[in-house]
Amino acid sequence: MDLNTIRSVRQPRERHELTLAPGEDFLGGGSWLFSEPQLGLTGLVDLTSLGWPPIEVDDDVLRIAATCTFTELAAVEARAGWRAHPLLRQCCTALLGSFKVWNTATVGGNICLALPAGPMTSLASALDATAVIWTPDGGERRSPVLDLVVDVQTTSLERGELLRSIEIPIERMRSATAYRKIALSALGRSGTVVIARLDADGTFAATVSGGTTRPVQVRFDAVPEASALAAAIEQIDCWYDDLHGAPDWRRAMSVLLAEECRVELLAGSTAASAATHSEDPR
Repeated sequence: MDLNTIRSVRQPRERHELTLAPGEDFLGGGSWLFSEPQLGLTGLVDLTSLGWPPIEVDDDVLRIAATCTFTELAAVEARAGWRAHPLLRQCCTALLGSFKVWNTATVGGNICLALPAGPMTSLASALDATAVIWTPDGGERRSPVLDLVVDVQTTSLERGELLRSIEIPIERMRSATAYRKIALSALGRSGTVVIARLDADGTFAATVSGGTTRPVQVRFDAVPEASALAAAIEQIDCWYDDLHGAPDWRRAMSVLLAEECRVELLAGSTAASAATHSEDPR
């Protein structure tokens, strides 16, 4: 829709141009920003003009620019050992939008919007991603994405702070993952999303989002028993309540989906162990 309060759109080229004037805010893709009136907003600072590379891969980190679109993220090619690679597209498809939305919606915008059903929050939290945040004084701070989203449409970002990128450890890209999502209707918003991860050292983590007001992760030193995992999920105290699902339903479905993820990862771990032993010449 048209934002009839906007009087200026700036396209910065350098970081020093990112200081917000009164009434201004940052514009990523704008897929949500232009979906409803933005009362009090009189200016936009278009981040796409900065030309950040959407994806960068170092030895230790997969770096995703805040301006990376869903289309660009879903197209990232797998690399040797990236067992978590399917999760990138799985989380992108959790946003039920047209190709037009995918070509516009950005990773950073989805996280900063902080909606419970934000799939990029699910992805980044599940893979222990770090948010790289530019501060207005020209500095930088870092925060786990798990801690960046603190409530419904609320983050720990201060006025003028900017999410520059998220960094996923390559070690986490090598983890085995299991993904589950449920909604009240076939094309409905996520009722709850559960992503479980089994790391190389045997650590098991399950991250619940979509059905909670903020992402929550439970961790174990090894794949837990079903009862232990269920108990940990049931202790979550921030279940969301809206027309896409009641808290008790979201809790019950999260327990169910977490168990499915646990069984999937346990089966994969057992199969991998059996294959290793079968190849042992001794």
